[in-house]
Amino acid sequence: MSRRFTDPPCASGRPPRRGRRGTRRSTWWPAAAVAALTGFTLTGCAAAADNTTDQIVVAIVSNPQMQDAMQLQDEFRKAHPGVDVKFVSLPENEARAKITASVATGGGEFDVVMISNYETPIWAENGWIEDLQPYIDRTEGYDDKDFIGSIRTALSKDGDMYSVPFYGESSFLVYNKELFEKAGVTMPEKPTWPQVAELAAKLDDPANGVSGICLRGLAGWGEVMAPLSTVMNTYGGGWFDENWNPTLTSPETKEAVTEYVDLVRTHGQPGAATSGYGDCITRYSQGNAAMWYDATAMVSAIEDPASSTVAHKNGYAPAPVMNTEAAGWLYSWSLAIPTTSEHKDAAWDFVSWMTDKEYIKTVGERFGWERVPPGSRYSTYEIPEYRKISQAYAQPTLRAMDGASQKTSMTHPVPYEGLQFVSIPEFQDLGTRVGQQMSAAIAGSTSVDEALQQSQEYAQQVARTYQREEGQ
Repeated sequence: MSRRFTDPPCASGRPPRRGRRGTRRSTWWPAAAVAALTGFTLTGCAAAADNTTDQIVVAIVSNPQMQDAMQLQDEFRKAHPGVDVKFVSLPENEARAKITASVATGGGEFDVVMISNYETPIWAENGWIEDLQPYIDRTEGYDDKDFIGSIRTALSKDGDMYSVPFYGESSFLVYNKELFEKAGVTMPEKPTWPQVAELAAKLDDPANGVSGICLRGLAGWGEVMAPLSTVMNTYGGGWFDENWNPTLTSPETKEAVTEYVDLVRTHGQPGAATSGYGDCITRYSQGNAAMWYDATAMVSAIEDPASSTVAHKNGYAPAPVMNTEAAGWLYSWSLAIPTTSEHKDAAWDFVSWMTDKEYIKTVGERFGWERVPPGSRYSTYEIPEYRKISQAYAQPTLRAMDGASQKTSMTHPVPYEGLQFVSIPEFQDLGTRVGQQMSAAIAGSTSVDEALQQSQEYAQQVARTYQREEGQ
């Protein structure tokens, strides 16, 4: 049976929105996140502090690139011996809940938090995070104009940056060229989802431990709903129409979700309903999947010969489409400083170190240029060593990021920003609940129709608030 919820996904009595597409000041945040504040572990990455040391706590997502940052703390200490860094490193879904709970309640547990372009404008409007522009402007050589334009805009409010990117991404389709050659098939220059499904059927080889494709199925708005939302968009469906009417049961959304669920259940990886970004990295990099549609940031892992058996054996195609010119998303894991931090200068020392041009060079020199955090700075793609190893994916990455827009990736206008998310505070809860329904459909514990109907009811509760505010 699918999990049912009877409590509404949003609170009442919010202040009015600032504008049709703008964010609004709100103290709303997921009630379930309160419990998430307990149980995290601090990881010490510096010597014991003395009376002259600023101790800062940094909450990050435990993706491979962030683990590299933890290992490079000796470099940070050389430059900032007076700052003692403690990390809280958590899986993506868990990190979102704990960080949101802390920042929204003014808990003050963290001095630096890893968030995204979903949270940044909302939290900036709420006054939960610091305006980083004054810090940026007085930091010699930091060069915020070097950040990729679409990412810089997404992390800004009124022209000022409120978080700075560690890496940026859109999405594309990676494929194992050796497996394609063995099967006698070729990747279209601009694949459609039906073509991808046909390829997956031909490449599926469970007897040898190879699935035709790997797709996220793990519940979570930042897990299964990230790729699935882009599929919904290109099929002509999505979350809401221009008047905030939910469209999760529309024929277009139903077709998109049905195709995604059928594809991953028939030709996807085993245990897909509990498979997220990290699991797909492992499966694809070990040669256990012929294709994988996901974040362009994957290249840092799958092109690393130290851990990937398919390094330098991959081809890259644009995000598959159906009824739109393009597809995909725009996302950035970025660093922000909560206004509750009592060590803001020390926090900025860390934030600027981890997002500076020199950090990117340090990663390349220490771990290999394949491990460089991609998609944050234009200058990364001008480094000779990185240009050499990224020939296969540098331009596909930049094209995907430049092409990630609602104009090219949706069939109809919507009253919100975002491609793989809806830029309203309630979405963190709404997206999580819908993600649970989609994961249940992939697991086979509910039908697509039932999952979409339940999701539509969640979305209607959110929609009524916005329809009232706009006098509909």
